Amino acid sequence: MAKAPVTEVIICFIFISTASVIYFINKLIVNFELFGDVQPGYSWIVHCITNVLGYLTILLPVYFIYKYINKINYVDKPGSGRFAVLLRRFYGEDESLDKSGTVNKDTAPRTALNEALLLTFYFAGLQISFLSWGVLQEKIMTQKYLSIDNEEGHFKDSQFLVFVNRILAFCTSGFYIFCKRQPRHKCPYYKYIFCSLSNIMSSWCQYEALKYVSFLHQVLAKAAKTIPVIIMGKIVSRIKYEYYEYVTAGILSIGMLFFLLDAGDNKSTSTITTFSGLFLLCSYIVFDSFTSNWQGALFTQFGMSPVQMMCTVNFFSCIFTATSLLQQDGFSSSINFMIKYPAFTVDCILLSICSAGGQLFIFNTLSTFGPLVFAIISTIRQGFSVLLSCIIYQHHVGFAGVCGILLVFCSIFLRLYCSYRVKALRKSTKIINDMKV
Repeated sequence: MAKAPVTEVIICFIFISTASVIYFINKLIVNFELFGDVQPGYSWIVHCITNVLGYLTILLPVYFIYKYINKINYVDKPGSGRFAVLLRRFYGEDESLDKSGTVNKDTAPRTALNEALLLTFYFAGLQISFLSWGVLQEKIMTQKYLSIDNEEGHFKDSQFLVFVNRILAFCTSGFYIFCKRQPRHKCPYYKYIFCSLSNIMSSWCQYEALKYVSFLHQVLAKAAKTIPVIIMGKIVSRIKYEYYEYVTAGILSIGMLFFLLDAGDNKSTSTITTFSGLFLLCSYIVFDSFTSNWQGALFTQFGMSPVQMMCTVNFFSCIFTATSLLQQDGFSSSINFMIKYPAFTVDCILLSICSAGGQLFIFNTLSTFGPLVFAIISTIRQGFSVLLSCIIYQHHVGFAGVCGILLVFCSIFLRLYCSYRVKALRKSTKIINDMKV
C-alpha cells in the first residue's frame, strides 16, 4: 500500500507533462500563425491540425497512462482509494461480464408487428429531427447574418457548432439517467473515446465541407454510405453480412444517385466540388461509418442502454471540443458573434435541440436494429431532404429521378423480404435438426 502514492504521482506527472507539451505546440501554431500563408481553399487543413492537437492534449496522456498501468498491472492490484477506483472504472472491465464477451438481455422477443411499429417510430423521429437539422446546418454555414446595425457576418467556426450540439445532448441524456434507473454499466470508459473522436471528426468534416461544396453535392456523397458501413462492419465488428444485404445496399445507393443527380434544375450553376470538399466528404463518410459500427459493437458486447451511450460519448466529445476551443480562443469569438447576431443564437439553439433529439433516435436505432438499418434510414433521409427542397423551390425531377426513387423503395422491400425468408429458413432448419436429435 505504501507504493500506491508513488504510482499515483507518476500517473499525474504523465498526464500533466504530456498535456503541457501538446498545449505548448498548439499555442505556438495559433499565436504565431505558423501556417498563415495557406491558400483559403485549404485553410481547413490548418483548422484540422489545431483541432486535433487540442484533442491530443487529452488523448495522448490517456494513452500513455493506459500503457503505464498495464505495464505495472495496476488495475488488478488491491486498492480502495478514489483515485484507484476512478482508474479501474476508466480502464478496467467489469469482472461480472460474461466470459463469452456478450451481455444477455432479459427483454422479451418482439413480434413482427411490434418490430415494424418500433422501426416506423424511429424512422419518423430520425427524419423529422435531421431534416430540420439539415436545413439549419446549411443556413448557418452558408448564409449571412444581419446585426441590429445591418452589418453582415458569416460564421466560420465549425468546431463551436459541434460543441454546442454535444453539450445539450450530454445535459439531456444526463438528466434522463438521473431521473430513470439504468442497467449496470460494465463498459470501460476509455472505449467510448474512439467513437467520440470519430463522431467529432465526422460532424466537423460535414460542417466544414459546406464551405467548399454545395448542399446537393454533400447529400450526393452521403447517398452511398451503406457500402462503407458494411465494409467497416466487417473490419470493426467482424460482422458477416448476407449476400442480399450487399445487393440491396448497392441497389439503394444506385437509386439515390440517380435521384440526386437528376433532382434540381440548377445543376450548371451549383457550387463546383473542389478537392477540399471532396476530401472532407470522404472523411465524413469514413468517420461516420466507423462511429456507427463501433457503437454497435459496444452495444453488443456490453449491453449498455442507448441513453448511457449517448451521455458518455457526448461527455467525452464536450471535453475534447472544449479543450480545443479554449486553446484557440474559439469560445470568445463565437460568443461575441452570438451577441452581435441574435438570429444566429436562435439557430444554434434550434440546431442543438434537433441534434439532441436525433441522437436519441440514433442510439436507440443502433442498439435495436444495428448500424446497417440506421445507415439505410439515414440514406433515405438524404433523398427526403432534396425532395423537400424540390417541393419548396419547385425544382424539376425528371425520369431518372423517378426511377431512382423506385429503386430505393424496391431495395428496402427486397431487404425486408429477404430478411424474413432467411429467418424463416433458419427457423425451419433448426426445427428439423431438433427433430433428428
